[in-house]
Order: sequence, then structure tokens, then C-alpha cells
Amino acid sequence: MNIAENGIYLNLGLKKGEAVRLLHFSSHPQEMEIGDDDVSVYTLAELQASGFNQNDHHGLKHTGSSPSLLMTYEDHRDYRNDYGRKLEVIQNYKGLELITHIQFYDGISAVNFVNEVVNHSEEEYALEYVSSFALTGLTEQAEGPRDKTGILYIPHNTWFGEAQWKKYTLNELGYDAVNSFSMKRIAVSNTGSWACVEHLPMGCYYNTELDQSLMWQIETSGSWHWEVSDIRGTLYVQAGGPTYQENGFLKLLKPDEHFFSVPCTVSAAEGEFQKAVAELTKYRRRIRRKNEDNEKLPVIFNDYMNCLMGDPTTEVLKPLIDSAAESGCEYFCVDCGWYSDGHWWVGVGEWLPSDRRFPGGIEEVIRYIRDKGMVPGLWLELEVMGINCPMASRVSRDWFFQRNGRPIIDHCRYQLDFRNKEVRDYATGVIKRLVEEYGVGYIKMDYNIDTGVGTDYHADSAGEGLLSHTRAYLGWLDEIFEAYPDLIIENCSSGGMRMEYSMLARQSIQSVTDQTDYIKMAAIAANCATACAPEQAAIWSYPLVEGTEEETIFNMVNAMLFRIHQSGYLGQIGEQRMQYVREGIACYKKIREDIREGIPCWPTGLASMSDEYISYGLINGGKQYLAVWRTGGEGEKSFEIPLEGKSGAAAEVFCIYPEKKETPFTVNGNCLTVSLAPKSARLFLVVTEPRE
Repeated sequence: MNIAENGIYLNLGLKKGEAVRLLHFSSHPQEMEIGDDDVSVYTLAELQASGFNQNDHHGLKHTGSSPSLLMTYEDHRDYRNDYGRKLEVIQNYKGLELITHIQFYDGISAVNFVNEVVNHSEEEYALEYVSSFALTGLTEQAEGPRDKTGILYIPHNTWFGEAQWKKYTLNELGYDAVNSFSMKRIAVSNTGSWACVEHLPMGCYYNTELDQSLMWQIETSGSWHWEVSDIRGTLYVQAGGPTYQENGFLKLLKPDEHFFSVPCTVSAAEGEFQKAVAELTKYRRRIRRKNEDNEKLPVIFNDYMNCLMGDPTTEVLKPLIDSAAESGCEYFCVDCGWYSDGHWWVGVGEWLPSDRRFPGGIEEVIRYIRDKGMVPGLWLELEVMGINCPMASRVSRDWFFQRNGRPIIDHCRYQLDFRNKEVRDYATGVIKRLVEEYGVGYIKMDYNIDTGVGTDYHADSAGEGLLSHTRAYLGWLDEIFEAYPDLIIENCSSGGMRMEYSMLARQSIQSVTDQTDYIKMAAIAANCATACAPEQAAIWSYPLVEGTEEETIFNMVNAMLFRIHQSGYLGQIGEQRMQYVREGIACYKKIREDIREGIPCWPTGLASMSDEYISYGLINGGKQYLAVWRTGGEGEKSFEIPLEGKSGAAAEVFCIYPEKKETPFTVNGNCLTVSLAPKSARLFLVVTEPRE
């Protein structure tokens, strides 16, 4: 079965009495000629159950899985839904049904894969591994050696250093073509409730010989795994959710039960990395919950970063609210600390305002925010309860994650188990009070612990308990948005520790990072659109009290092609620097309609923390917005940036922020040359098509 949809070419081997094969998936068509001895390695899905023969010389690799090898093709359904074409391929082994859901999206070169396992038999199956996406043949069309014709992009991630992609040859990662196959795999996994603690749940393989990219995005807030290795002389990639081997996952599938793998979306594009990101950006916009926040892109002031740092009171908040409104902010969020008289980390859980901090009640502050024309917000961390919280000793132990019969404690907190209806009702009650009694329209939902492998309480395994909890939490979020569709809930997990699309398909905005150094922020900001749509990426701008004009401008440029998370003691930075804040926000309001539909680009490549010059752009029709940073260095240096547009076409370039500050630059054909002083930044508009 050969399929051509939206620039993606997919070939399936469908033959009665045999397992279904995925023979080809890329941005180019190809007719596959595969010998009978090799056809078994092209399986559409890898499914390993306990007690079945994993029939391959595999080492740690997830190849040769059974009963997926024993499955036989039964039928398929091919129809259209609201997204586009949908294909469901059905296989069976002795009453164990495997349904592969393949969802296309009209006009987008990206496909979503989910495997569903249904037990129609009388036996129980112990599922150890269920892939979401499995493709053998990454190097089928290439003529060169399989370890020499590709680049693997891996997205490293950490607190204060999110979205730091690095590209490697396979040899640099320790893989060499030593035989027709090897025991060596390149594997990236996450175990725990911070899905992005070391890596984003993504990867990209670029075939340098064929000029084709394949990028995958695993959509879960918990454990996941992907690997690239070889089999029968070619490379394969597998991606999906938790596994028994890597993540302590085991699902006992009883008769009449079913299990869905974690969704994985794959984009295929002609060209390198950026083209694949463009398709994922379109996909992310297509699948997320419809909401006004991603249409209007309001400017948010948050009092935390390089400002109150978790110590709010009515007295200190009022001047901040005044200066936020005066600068043009549209939302004001009171961050952590509003619920405690002093140190709050170990006591969170009741979410009641501190009388000492707010003698007139938190309602006084919220009214003050509204009277200044802004929507009020509050910080929450609803998924945890501090060990010293009075509620912790009153509620049942089954409110909390447990392992080996004991509650899990991480960094002085319990993890609440959202599989428990009482927990969900408690969380709903908190939201109801904040929205209906206090009048809150924005919630910064933080999450600052990692549970590790998961909970084995009322679960087949700790990994299965974690996956079931994350799905219950997502279901709870859906209920909250159904009850309060205009409520904005920011996805924050110590910054970007859960910057992924099971969450961001629901929540409209992502706290990208907790980075406090505005210079280091540039590399994070420049890369964050690889992980989420630009209009969902909240980047801090926090002018320092003892800063300079260029420092203020740099801070604003960091955020202006994303979502502005304004902070800082704006009333103490002086009128001239405050004017740069006002100008930046006013400029943002003029261009934000283009941001919400713009496609990200990196004219000089993805950023690194060590880069002296960094550039990042957004393309919308004949316009390109371009942020340029110089993070350091000495003396006069210039930076050449290739511009989008037709070859030889003259581009008009304007420095749109700051407009009146001296910015030496020249345009020669499709090249912009910028000269910036160290620790300075500018925002340009590049017009590559004639304006009417």
C-alpha cells in the first residue's frame, strides 16, 4: 500500500497471514525491493510481552520483539476526520489485537503514530515494550556507508539551560558500521515525572547524502525512550513511551482491556533540521486546544524573576503593579509565596493566602490589578504537598505516590496521585476558589520535583503507575478547561522540565526557563521554538536595577519574538530605561499577529551557550523578523546573516527595536551584516518581497 499525503510518502506491506511492514517513510517516494529474509525487520510496531521469544541477536536493542513478529494482518480502515486522512492497521495474534493509528494532517508534513493493544483472548499478557513509531531503513536509499551519511541532532536540556541541541556524526556518538548489524545503539531516555530533565523528548536524523530530515516528538510528561541503531545492513529508529528495560514499565493486559502507547509525531522534510521544525510547528498549532491566549498573545508581568523572588506582600506589590500597567503589560501574576508567612517550600498544599503578607486579603491585590486594567494571576503547585502541610497528616495515604508500601518523598514534598478521585476533587476545588472567589484569570502551574520511576501502588509496575497518573492529570486538565475555557494555565516545571506536547496541546503557554542571567537567556530563547510554538514560549525580560540601556534592550529582545514574561523592578530603573521597556512592549503589540503564525528559522544555525553572536528569526509571508544578539567578545566585530528570499532579490531591512538607538548594519543582496557592541541585541524587520 503506497500512500502520498502532504509531502510524506509511506509504504506499507499488507499481506494476509504475515505481519504488517513499514517499508518506507520519508519526504521522497521510493519503491522498496526487500528480500524474504529481510522483510521481518521492517515491522510496523515492536511489541514485546513477557514469555515471548525476542528473536534477534539484539543486546539492549528493542528489535525482534514478539508477539509483534507473530502478528498477522487482518484489515485496515482508511477514512478522513477533522485533521485529515486517518489510517488504522489491524493485526492479530491469538486474540491479541494490535491497531496502529496513523493520523495525517492536511497541509502538514507530519504524522502522528499510536499503537493500541486490545486483549480479546482469555489470557493475560504482560506488556514490556510497545513502540509508537518504528522505522527500519533510514539509510536504504543512500549509497555511502550507513555510519557516514547522516547527522543526528540530540536536544540536551537542563534547568537554566533548556533546548540546547547538538549535532553529531554517528561515529562521534560511538557508532561504527562494524558488520551487517551491531550491539551498539544510540539511545536517549527519560525516567520520571520531569519529561525534559536531561533531554527534550525529541530527536532528528538528517541524511546528508539524500538531503532529507526525519524529526520525532514523543508526547508525554513522564518516561520515554528512543533509539537509533542498525539491523540487516540499515539503520532503524524507534520512539515511544516507557519500557520495562529502561523505565520500569510493565502493563498486565487482562482480557477485554486495551492499552495505548504514548503518541509520537514524526515530520519528514526535504532539507536539514529547520524544515522539519517548520512542519512540527504547524502540527503543534493544529492539535492544541483552541484558545484566545494563543490568538491575542497578551503581555504578562510576573513578579518573581530578578524581582520579588517569592516574597510578595501587598506593600511591595502595588508599586510593581503600577509600573507593569504603565509599561503596557496586560496580565499580572503574583508568583510563589502568597500562601505562606515565611519559608514555604515544605508547607505547600492548602493554598490559602497569608494574612501577614496581605492584611487586607489577597482580594485587595487582585482588585488593584484589575483596577489597573490587567488580568490577575496566581502561582500554584497543585501536584505536590509539602511534608509539613497540615493537610498531609489528615488525608489518606493513597493520595500520594508510593513505592514498596511507603510514600515517596522528594525534596520535602509528596507527589499527589491524580488517579485518586479525591485528589482530583481537591485540585478542582482549589481552582474553583481562585477563579470564582478571588477572580483569578491566569494560573502559573509549577511543578518542582521528580518522582523517579513512578508509583507501584495499585499499579502493575511503578512505570505503569506513573503513566496512568500522567494520563489522569491530563484528563483533569481537560475538565478544568471545559469548566473555565478562558482561564490561562501556564505550563511550568522548574522552567522547561516538562516542555512537551501532551501538556502544551492543552496549556497555552510554556515557562521556558528559570535562567536568571539575561546574557545566557539569549541562547535559550533562540532555540526554544524547536520545542514549542513561538507564541507558547514565555521568555523572561527582567531589567536590572543597576543595569544599563543596552542591558534593558537585550532583555527585551530576548522575549520579543515569543511571549513576553516581563519582570524586574521597573519603577526603579529610571525613565530612559523604562522608555525602552515601553517601546519594546509597544513594538511587540504591533508584530504579535505575525508571531502567532510565523515559522521559526535559524539563519546562522542553532545557538550554543558559548556563541558570541546568535540569530533567530520568524518568517511570515514576505516578512522576516530577526533577533540578533552579541553575548560578549572584545572590540569591533561584524556578523553576517543570510536572509530568506529569492536568490538575488534585494531585501529591505529595518531595525524596529530600538528604533532610535544607533545600529550599524548593511545589506548586500541576501546578506545582512550587523555590527554590535558586546552584550547588546537588536530586532530587525526584513522585507523580502515588494510591499503593496
